[in-house]
Amino acid sequence: MKLLIIDDDSLVALSLKTILSQDRDIEVTALGNSGEDAIMLYEKHHPDVLLMDIRMKGITGIEAGEQIIARHPDAKILYLTTFNDDEYIAKALAMGAKGYIIKQDYEAILPAVRTVYGGQTVYGNDVMKKIPDMLSPKLTFDGNEYGLTEQETQVVEAVARGLSNKEIADELCLSEGTVRNYISNILRKLDLRDRTNLAIFYYTHK
Repeated sequence: MKLLIIDDDSLVALSLKTILSQDRDIEVTALGNSGEDAIMLYEKHHPDVLLMDIRMKGITGIEAGEQIIARHPDAKILYLTTFNDDEYIAKALAMGAKGYIIKQDYEAILPAVRTVYGGQTVYGNDVMKKIPDMLSPKLTFDGNEYGLTEQETQVVEAVARGLSNKEIADELCLSEGTVRNYISNILRKLDLRDRTNLAIFYYTHK
């Protein structure tokens, strides 16, 4: 796995390289300290995962990520930041970032990088808890717009509220097997990988 690390604190970037390079499957191809570095180094190295800070002088991590994804839609960007800020989280979700974790949780960084490399998304528990409240509750999700039935839309809303299959089944008077089938069909219709992606899709398309 080729990994590009961008952080405006050179010491932090070097520390991250030291930590992550202990995994023999990870090759840290370059370090950078700005959004400009991120764009330039991404074009040069085409990393499998870009691990990047958000708040930096000049071009921010969010702005750099938007430019990179515009050119490389399959880019896997994992944000690592000290800022658990609603605006940043919403922008990261909307732009298609694959993850957003808080920098203080160093033990979670390596598993998060591996997960993003594997094609999944990673949003820390603190971040996931904020998603429902940071987006307008006055807006509604129109499942019909995405080819979903009324029942499927109800299942999506329940998943977004964090309910388990059993809880959804009890609430909608369905069997757990039926709920699993609904979720599989919904993921296929929306071209999503998992429940986390489905919850993010719901809140970003309200």
